Parts: sequence; structure tokens; C-alpha cells
Amino acid sequence: MSVTNPVSALIQPLGEMPPESVVFGSTDAMHALRERLAKIAGANVPVLIQGESGTGKDIIARMIHVSSPWKTGPWVKVNCPAIPGTLLESELFGYEKGAFTGAYGSKPGRVEMAHRGTLFLDEISELDMALQSKLLQLLQDGQFCRIGAQEDKRVEVRVVCATNRKLEEEIINGTFRSDLFYRINVVNLHIPALRERSSDIPQLVSYFIEHYNRRFNGRAPMPSAELMKALMRYHWPGNIRELENLMKRYVILGSEDSISGDLRPHEPDLFSADIPVDGQVSLKKITRQAVRELERKIILKVLQHHHWNRKQAAKALNISYRALLYKIRDAGLPSNRTPRSGAHEDAQAAVNETAAAD
Repeated sequence: MSVTNPVSALIQPLGEMPPESVVFGSTDAMHALRERLAKIAGANVPVLIQGESGTGKDIIARMIHVSSPWKTGPWVKVNCPAIPGTLLESELFGYEKGAFTGAYGSKPGRVEMAHRGTLFLDEISELDMALQSKLLQLLQDGQFCRIGAQEDKRVEVRVVCATNRKLEEEIINGTFRSDLFYRINVVNLHIPALRERSSDIPQLVSYFIEHYNRRFNGRAPMPSAELMKALMRYHWPGNIRELENLMKRYVILGSEDSISGDLRPHEPDLFSADIPVDGQVSLKKITRQAVRELERKIILKVLQHHHWNRKQAAKALNISYRALLYKIRDAGLPSNRTPRSGAHEDAQAAVNETAAAD
């Protein structure tokens, strides 16, 4: 029994997508991803997209759809964690009238809506084992059964899945079926974290600022060179999503100070350092890192105590003013002051220090 596309699925918007040059940037890893995507877009095989949260898995999935022969068909996205487990089965596969209390009529599921199009299952690792079994049937023979129905339905659908977890570990833990993993992992696309492609940050920043300037009728300029360096040094735990939200705030508030405080360098727990399996530890390296991090924290606290007056901070730390400036730059600490006042203080302190030396 075949199905037809419901009108609601046909009008699902894909949304605005950035240019490919912005999505893929300039790194070798992203260029390899772009080539791989181009090769598999036209083949009706399942695709598994893996990467940390916020790396752009949704964008890549949409690019697969618009580059495929089914681009005129429906695009149906299912955010698996957003739908309670008790409702997810009916949302995916639909139900017949009387299938359960409250089922006053029949309803098609997302799978039917994606007929002759693309079904995108975001965070597929959240599916429970029973739903994984039904999805496996769909991938094996293109058939599924509505809740309460007696007959299977057949659909033609391209399945694209995404996850931020390592499914191999989920299989070991008994929360993901190995046979389903092999079905959805026909082609695997891995998206690197933003910290692994920091050279792409200026282009992403430019795109987001232009985008939100248009959206909010803003006039935010490109960030200063100092702020751009901070953006490229930052470790981005939230990846591109975090960068986008930060640029949105920058455009709305119109001040670099509104975001600079969020760009402090990553502070690792140096007292729980990873020990290699062979037991070889570089005591000198770990100690040097710990001392550098402790020094950075001390300088930051002293600067904050003296309201970022670097001349007073240098005196309190019993080091020269020039040494403090070097340590501030080396630690990647923000200045939190206007360039004009900072330049004046630097010049005056340098004169005083030279006079004292004479």
C-alpha cells in the first residue's frame, strides 16, 4: 500500500542557509566533507552525521536534501529529544482511529510526510529500543505500520540521521541497536568542532554580523583586531551555535564589552591531568602549564581589584609595568578599557619607568 504526501509536509520550510563558502570555510577537513557530501547526495542511501552540539549538523543535512534528486520533495525534521518518548512513536509512524484513548481519527506520521523526500532524525541516539526496531524495518524494506493498523504502508524516503554521541559506545552500553547502527551508517559525515577550524572564525563572524544587522536593522561594525584575536583563541564549547548567539548579542547591544567577558580562555583542571596509557608523564610540561595558569588567575584578580589600572597592578605584583603588559598579552586577558585611556597610561608608565631607571 503506497502513500501520498500530506500538504503540511510539502510546505515545511528549509529556512535560510548560509552560502557554501561560509559553511565549509577553508580548512582541509571541511573541504573533504564538502567533496564527500557532493558524492553521496544523489545516492538514496542512509547518511549518519556526527559532531558535537552546535557544529552545524542540521545545515549539512539540509544541504544533502537540496543537492539530491528529491529536493522538490518534502523535508521533514524530527528532533527526537524534543518529543516525549510516549508520543514519539505516534509522531513518527502515525496512528489509526481508536488506536488509543483520544485517537478520534487517523493521523499520518512524519515518516509518511517524508514520502519521496528526506526524513531527518536529529539526535537519533534518543530513540528507545522499540522505536529503533521499527525504524530498522523502515530502512530494511521501506515499510512501516501505523499504531493500531493491520497493514503495512510503503514509502520512498531518504533517511538522514545526526547525533552528538559516539554510537559505538551506546551499543556497548546496550542503549543502541548494533544492526540499526550499521543500517544508518552507510555513509558517515563527521563535522569538526569549531576550535579545530579556528581559521574559519573571521568569515563566520562577518556572515553573522551582516545577517543580524539586516534582521535587526543594526549597524554593528566588524570586531576590532583585539576582539577577533580573542574570538579565535576561545575554545567554543558551544561551537558555531555559541558563536552565532554571541554575534547576535553584539549586533543588538552594539558593544564589544557585551561579549568580551564571555571569551576568557579555557581553564582546564590541571590537577586531574590525563595520564597516558603507557604511564609516561612530562612533569616539566604539566608543572609549567599549572604555573602559567595560576599566574594568569593571580594577574586577573589583581587587575580586577585595581579596576584594571595596570600601573597600580604592576606595583602590587612587584613587577615592572612592561613585564605586566607582556604577561597580560601572553595570557590572553582582556583590557576592559578604551584604547585611548590605555595608550595614555602605557605611555606615561613607560616614561616614569625610564626615569626611575635613570
